[in-house]
Amino acid sequence: MAHGLTACTIRNYTSDEWPLYRAIRLRALEDAPDAFGSTLAVEAALPPEQWAARMARSATSGIDHALAAEIGGQLVGLAWAKVDADDPALVNLFQMWVAPEARGQGVAAGLLNEAVRWARARGASAMQLGVNCANDAALGLYARAGFVATGWREPMRPGSDQVEQRMRLAFVHGA
Repeated sequence: MAHGLTACTIRNYTSDEWPLYRAIRLRALEDAPDAFGSTLAVEAALPPEQWAARMARSATSGIDHALAAEIGGQLVGLAWAKVDADDPALVNLFQMWVAPEARGQGVAAGLLNEAVRWARARGASAMQLGVNCANDAALGLYARAGFVATGWREPMRPGSDQVEQRMRLAFVHGA
C-alpha cells in the first residue's frame, strides 16, 4: 500500500525490483558505512541471484516488509521491517536510510510510520531497531516516534569503533 507524504510515496518493493533495491542498498552502504551492520564490500559482492531471492522472499514470506521511498519517481530511501525469528510478537527494523538530497523532507518519518503501521497491523507487541549512538538525527527521529533505549549496546560490527544501541517501541493494543 502506498502512503503519500508531501511529494514522497512510501511503498513495498515488488519481487522483480531487486535491481532497484540493490542499487539503493549499495548507495546507502556507500553513503553511510557506519549506519549498518553490513558493508558495501560484502553486499556488492553478492550475486544477482541472491538479490533476486531476497526480494522474492520479501514479497511472499508474510514476515518481511521491504519499503521503498520515492520522490518524483526516483528512489530516495529504504527500510526493512521483519518479524523476529525467535519472537513472532516482535518486529525488527533494518536498513533505514534516506538519500542526502531527500533528507529533511519527512521521508524517514514516512518510512518509519509505515513500518510501525505494518507491525501493529500484524499484531506485534513491539518493534526494535539498532542505531549508531553517534547518529543524532536518527536517534531524534526514533525518540520522537516513541522508541526508548533498552540499555543494550555493542559495536556496529566486528572490528568497528562505532557503537550501536538498541531502541524499542512497545505497542498498546486495544487502546
